[in-house]
Amino acid sequence: MKIHKEGRGIIINQFIVLIIIGIISNLNYNFLNYTLPLFIFLILFTLYFFRVPKRVFNVIEGNIYAPCDGKVVVIEETVETEYFKDRRIQVSIFMSPLNVHNNLYPISGEVKYIKYHPGKFLLAWNPKSSTENERSTVVIKGKKIDILCRQIAGFLARRIVCYSKQDNSINACDELGFIKFGSRVDIFLPIETKINTKINNKVIGGKSIIATYRN
Repeated sequence: MKIHKEGRGIIINQFIVLIIIGIISNLNYNFLNYTLPLFIFLILFTLYFFRVPKRVFNVIEGNIYAPCDGKVVVIEETVETEYFKDRRIQVSIFMSPLNVHNNLYPISGEVKYIKYHPGKFLLAWNPKSSTENERSTVVIKGKKIDILCRQIAGFLARRIVCYSKQDNSINACDELGFIKFGSRVDIFLPIETKINTKINNKVIGGKSIIATYRN
């Protein structure tokens, strides 16, 4: 396991504050007694939040992998209005603050479209969050399938990081980005895609096969 690069600066700053707390505590024992345990807990939580477990990915053409850890909260047919402008199957995965928060590409292919949208910070399970919250959209063109992947900020998660670059070739389970402190990822699949997951299923990024297509 390692610590994600997005969290390293935060953790360094926390340790600096911890040192300052140690200096202050020499002057005030009560300050140490009440503040130090709380701050140590905060550091441990931050280390846990930004963890990146070591995983081996067995990528097989025709599989669509979960883009993140979390719970499936939406599986429905809908009209995707930003890029495809047609009917698609939307699969949404909610990430709690306890989940691993790096986001992965669900298939291999080429990045054809990237766009960041400023917006609101509605609760992540609100249906309007997909189109009204701060979000980042990435479209991947595979050999036999095109997929839209959308990172969505939530009430707590107000920092989306997207590493995608236009026209880059990517592999399934490469890192797409990171969302700090919980939120959700939506993917939009062709109508004929076979869905292999169900509402409330817990999935693991890059390991769980959420759908399949003919290769």
